[in-house]
Amino acid sequence: MLYKSLFALSALLLATAAHAGASDKLRNFISTSQSGQASFTQVVQDKNGKKIQSASGTMQFVRPGKFRWVYQKPYEQIIVGDGKKFWLYDVDLNQVTVKKLDAALGSSPAALLSGNNEIERAFVLKDSASRDGLEWLEATAKAPDTGFEKIAMAFNAQGELVVMELRDAFGLKTELRFSKMQINPQLSPSLFKFVPPKGADVLGE
Repeated sequence: MLYKSLFALSALLLATAAHAGASDKLRNFISTSQSGQASFTQVVQDKNGKKIQSASGTMQFVRPGKFRWVYQKPYEQIIVGDGKKFWLYDVDLNQVTVKKLDAALGSSPAALLSGNNEIERAFVLKDSASRDGLEWLEATAKAPDTGFEKIAMAFNAQGELVVMELRDAFGLKTELRFSKMQINPQLSPSLFKFVPPKGADVLGE
């Protein structure tokens, strides 16, 4: 009887996890992923749905507050957060912009993915209807000065983050699609340190 009870309990827990809403999957993603890496594609559309920009690259993060986003196409950019400062290196211009991390990030994807609970501090979460075989949530900004007014996030059945859609006050929509997501990989600390290349113009602090 004990074996059957344990089996039934395990089955119930698995079923509950499988049908967990996107908000619960987001909280689980944050609580269980100390680090992560993935490939991404990024598309920006204007308020009429016209594509005005596209890019692709890779991203890595370590909680709290360390991240590295490398844009490979159509232009090369490296964005690094070392826990205190935000660095943006434009390879073509050989130009580096540096700011304090908190002032630079706001509700950017890098901040939301590498933080511990930033999204729930700045946004109200609500589960949305499932679509495209994914569980969706909508996050609405609590304050008007947040960088993005609304964010939608989608998770697959395995609880992996697949899509982020960010909308700003000007009607622009930024869609990020993640692939090859790895949770808790061993990442070198050197990835999250940035030293401006020799000869580069450094703007900011």
